[in-house]
Amino acid sequence: MTVTPPAQDPDRYVVGVDFGTLSGRAVVVRVRDGEEVGTAVHDYPHAVIESDLPGTGRPLPPDWALQHPEDWREVLRTAVPAAVAAAGVDPAHVIGIATDFTACTVLPVLADGTPLAETSAWSGHPHAWPKLWKHHAAQPQADRINALAHARGEKWISRYGGKISAEWQYAKALQVLEEDPAVYAACERWIEAADWIVWQLTGAESRNTCTAGYKGIHQDGSYPSEDYLAALHPQFADFARTRLEHPLSPLGSRVGALTPQAAQWTGLPAGTAVAAGNVDAHVAAPAARAVDDGQLLAIMGTSTCHVVNGATLADVPGICGVVEDGIVTGSYGYEAGQSAVGDIFAWWLRQGVPADYLAEAETTGEDLHRLLTRKAAAQPVGGHGLVALDWMNGNRSTLVDHHLSGVIVGLTLATRPEEVYRALLEATAFGTRVIVEALERGGVPVTEFIVTGGLKKNDLLMRIYADVLRRPVSVAESEQGPALGSAIHAAVAAGAYPDVRTAAAAMGRVRQGAYLPDPAAADTYDRLFAEYRALHDHFGRGADKLLHRLRDIRNTALTTPSEAP
Repeated sequence: MTVTPPAQDPDRYVVGVDFGTLSGRAVVVRVRDGEEVGTAVHDYPHAVIESDLPGTGRPLPPDWALQHPEDWREVLRTAVPAAVAAAGVDPAHVIGIATDFTACTVLPVLADGTPLAETSAWSGHPHAWPKLWKHHAAQPQADRINALAHARGEKWISRYGGKISAEWQYAKALQVLEEDPAVYAACERWIEAADWIVWQLTGAESRNTCTAGYKGIHQDGSYPSEDYLAALHPQFADFARTRLEHPLSPLGSRVGALTPQAAQWTGLPAGTAVAAGNVDAHVAAPAARAVDDGQLLAIMGTSTCHVVNGATLADVPGICGVVEDGIVTGSYGYEAGQSAVGDIFAWWLRQGVPADYLAEAETTGEDLHRLLTRKAAAQPVGGHGLVALDWMNGNRSTLVDHHLSGVIVGLTLATRPEEVYRALLEATAFGTRVIVEALERGGVPVTEFIVTGGLKKNDLLMRIYADVLRRPVSVAESEQGPALGSAIHAAVAAGAYPDVRTAAAAMGRVRQGAYLPDPAAADTYDRLFAEYRALHDHFGRGADKLLHRLRDIRNTALTTPSEAP
C-alpha cells in the first residue's frame, strides 16, 4: 500500500515513549516518513521490586512484582529531553507526544492521581505499590473470578477465552481488598500505569479503550455488574463504578496537552498534543504495518504478546481477550501471549553457563547469548534429545494459569548448556504455535506472522520460529517498535494524519518474508511439537496437578515461619 503523506513542513516531529519492564525509552520521529532521528533510554533504578519493599526491608511473598512510580516520571525528565537533544531538533517543532506501558501494570491512587505508595500513610504497605504485569500472586482471586463467571453465565467471560488472568485488573484489585482492606478503602482510583502516566503529562485523568477492554473487562459499553462483583466480595460491588468508571478515549485521540510542569520535565512546549495511553504490545502494530486483518504481530522481549486484527467477533478459548477497536478502529483486536520468553533465556544464562564458557565468551568478545546461539546453531534439529515447556513464569495463553511452571525432559549427563538453551528457544516457538493454532481453530485467520521487539535480532530464534510455524516470518525494521508505534499515535493525535492506518502506511516499516521455513527442519519440528503438545496437555490440562502441588509446597515452605532447632 502506497500512501502520500499530507502536505506539511518536513521538520515536524513527534515523540513516542515506551515504558517497559526494566527501562523507559523515548524516540523522536519525523512525521512525514517515520524516520527515527533520536532516541534515549533510562533504566529504572528500582527495576522490578520482587524481594523486599523499598525503604522498609520488608520481605515480599512469592510471586510478587512491584514497581516505583518515580522511576516512570524520571523517564520523562531524562529520556525525553535526551532523545530530543540527540535528534538535534528544535523542541518547538515537536507537535505531539504519546506513551505506551506494560500491561496490566496497575496502581491505587488518590482522587488527584497521587500514588498511595508515595504517601506517608501507605508507603509501608506492599499493596499500596504499583503491581507490575508479572505480579502473579493473585492467581487464587483469578480462579474465583473465573469460576463465578462461568457459574453465573456471565457473557463477557467468553471474550477472554474463558478465563480472566491473574495479571489483569480485577484479580489484583480483589487481592488488595482481601489482604489489605485498609489500602483498598484508601484507593480512590484504580488505574493502569498507561493512563496514569498520561495523567502526569496532562494534569487530568483519562482512560483508553485498549487497557479498559483487555485488562478491565469493559465489553459492550459496560463493566461487570455490581451483582456479580458483590458475589465475589460484598465490598467489591462498587469497584468498577467508583474506581474505574471514566469516559474512554479512542486510540490515537488527543486527550489533552502538556502542562507547564510536564513541559519542564520533557523540554517540550506546554500545550503539545498528548495522545491517549496504550499498551506496549498493541501500540507496536502500526510500527510494523501490522494493522490489516490477519497480520499477527508477536512483540518478543522479556515476554511475548501476540496481537492480530480480525473482521468478525469470535470466541477463541484461552486467548487474553478480544476488543472491538482494541488495536485499530474498524477491526476486532485479538490478544494472546506468553508470560516469559526472553526472561527464560536470561534465566538459563544465570544458571547454566559453566566457567569455561564464560572464559570463551571473554576471549571471543561475545556476550553469552551470542555464544550459546552460535553453539546451538551448529546442532541438527532434534539433536539435543530435549523438549521443554515454556512456563517458567506461568502460562498466559492458552491455559491462563500462572501457577504452572517450567519442565525440561530428556536431560542426560552428556547434555550441554547450548542444548538446553536451544530447547528453551524451541519451547517458546512451540508455545507460539499453540496460540496460532488456537486462533485459527477459533475462526481468526492468521495470514502473516510478523515479529518486533528485541528478540528479533536473534537469527537462530527467528529461523526456529519459521520452521516450527511452517510459515514465513516478517520482521519489523524499527529497533524501537512500541516507541515508534506511540510516535505514530502522537502524529494522529496532533492531526498530522486522519487515522492510525494511514499513519502506519507512511511511518511504519517491515521486512516481509525475512525468514522462510526449511521443509526438512519443519518435518522434525512437527515431531518435537507433538511431544511438546503431549507434555502441555498432561501438565496443563490433565488430572495430574503436579506443578500446582509443587508450587503449594514451595509457597508453604517460604511463608511458614520456621521453628528454632
